Amino acid sequence: MQYKRILVTGADGFIGSHLVEYLVRQGYSVKAFALYNSFNSWGWLDSLSPDIMNNVEVFTGDIRDPEGVRTAMSGCEAVLHLAALIAIPYSYHSPDTYVDTNVKGTLNVLQAARALDIGKVVHTSTSEVYGTAQFVPITEEHPLHAQSPYSATKVAADQLALSFYRSFATPVAIIRPFNTYGPRQSARAVIPTIITQLAAGARSIKLGALTPTRDFNYVLDTVRAFEAVLQADQSVGQVLNAGSGYEVSIEDTARMIAEIMGVSLSIECDEMRLRPEKSEVERLWADNSRLRLITEWEPAFGGLDGFRLGLEKTICWFSKPENVKNYKVGIYNL
Repeated sequence: MQYKRILVTGADGFIGSHLVEYLVRQGYSVKAFALYNSFNSWGWLDSLSPDIMNNVEVFTGDIRDPEGVRTAMSGCEAVLHLAALIAIPYSYHSPDTYVDTNVKGTLNVLQAARALDIGKVVHTSTSEVYGTAQFVPITEEHPLHAQSPYSATKVAADQLALSFYRSFATPVAIIRPFNTYGPRQSARAVIPTIITQLAAGARSIKLGALTPTRDFNYVLDTVRAFEAVLQADQSVGQVLNAGSGYEVSIEDTARMIAEIMGVSLSIECDEMRLRPEKSEVERLWADNSRLRLITEWEPAFGGLDGFRLGLEKTICWFSKPENVKNYKVGIYNL
């Protein structure tokens, strides 16, 4: 390990909590940055086993606070920066908060990294910055085409990160995950939406657009990609797609989930779940060859069989009452 003492921002979220768990099991010293709240909740970190959390230092703060970010990063060798607002529908409602969190929060991380001489910053992007694919599979050279306030702030954050690399030689690498899924994902995402509705007994489920395609990447593959980017010298100054390389439509995804769960379903279009026409990203399909070349990372859940296996693991987790109790099934979550 080139870098062993790691700060993970956004550690209380879906991917962040899996990343913390994975890093601890790999032998890293992990500091987890969680959003401060008066309930003293550490988000999904609270669900991790004691053998993991006994080896995690939790720092509560706000990524929008530069002094708090600098304090959290002090003593760390590298930072995996995941903290962000990510829900696209909510970005239509409250775009200001996305600028403050995603752009200013990233600036705070970069400024602190520069001041503290941090060895590596891995900044988290999103496939949404590409917009609807103009060619497939999507390489890192694909034009950036923001189709929502959320994706616009991620484009800005990505460019800010690269500017620090070019201007100050800050050792920044950008990982660009495609659609990560798995246990603990928010119910605002399409796969948990489908599973929780079916698990609750619904056979007519509500979804938004059915024709868009996505490259779904199982969460364990995503967190392995974070580690690979962190430890690879050649990743500095690079943007790296982390996707499975498999494309599937939302409708086919829903029908595969129903098949695995052994139920029949009909699909009802819910107008509330539709994006504005020009904001819908119609097609995403990753070219992950640069990541594989630089890091030797390979998706363990690639292709149709891998996607099915990932769905089975996700369905198993969401089917347990102690897990699904954390979700308000049937209520559309922005």
